[in-house]
Amino acid sequence: MNEQLWWHMARASGLVAWALCTASVVWGLLLSTKLMGRRAAPPWLLDLHRFLGGLATVFVGVHVVALVADSYVSFGPAELLIPMASAWKPGPVAWGVVSLYLLVAVEVTSLARKRLPAKLWRATHMASFPMWAFATVHTLTAGTDASHPGVVLLSIASLGAVLFATVVRFLSPRSAARAAARPARATAEPAPPPAEPAPPPAEPAPPPASEPTTTADPRLERLAQRAASARAARAQDN
Repeated sequence: MNEQLWWHMARASGLVAWALCTASVVWGLLLSTKLMGRRAAPPWLLDLHRFLGGLATVFVGVHVVALVADSYVSFGPAELLIPMASAWKPGPVAWGVVSLYLLVAVEVTSLARKRLPAKLWRATHMASFPMWAFATVHTLTAGTDASHPGVVLLSIASLGAVLFATVVRFLSPRSAARAAARPARATAEPAPPPAEPAPPPAEPAPPPASEPTTTADPRLERLAQRAASARAARAQDN
């Protein structure tokens, strides 16, 4: 096996990982604006953003493994995980170590987004900006290909794309609406509970029953008068 294979793999995987990080950051910024349309973005656009970030993590892993396997510069776990521990360009390597930690934090919280509070996920996801900035500084200061014309052009294009997407993101109407909605939700008083429904009107009372009226028969009255007169006559005779 060629002794320089690992060194070439480290250089190539580092450049590819940085390009994928740039694409993931730019794509994520554009997804949060209205440049993709006013309707909700299709699921595959968000999946592409996640795929770019995951693929960048894979190439960073390849970059780290290749540095450990290469014999040109002696890199061990301490040099790759502790900032300023490397004897070879400690400052530029430290930028890469910090960007590695930020990339892992962003990817892990993205995978566990449904189980994390929204504020925690959003705050961690904002670390994508310093992660990309630190990775760019690491690429241009630690990489041996920083002076290559292709890398210079890619750096200028990446910087312009990230700046453009960032300005559009924070000046988009959607961002302004979200910023205005936050204090409105914070100061809004809770709505009073709904009033209880009024009881239904009472049913009208039924009219009082009329008492039956009795009418006397005239014939019975005459018979009663005759019987009373007969009793009175008998009493006088006695």
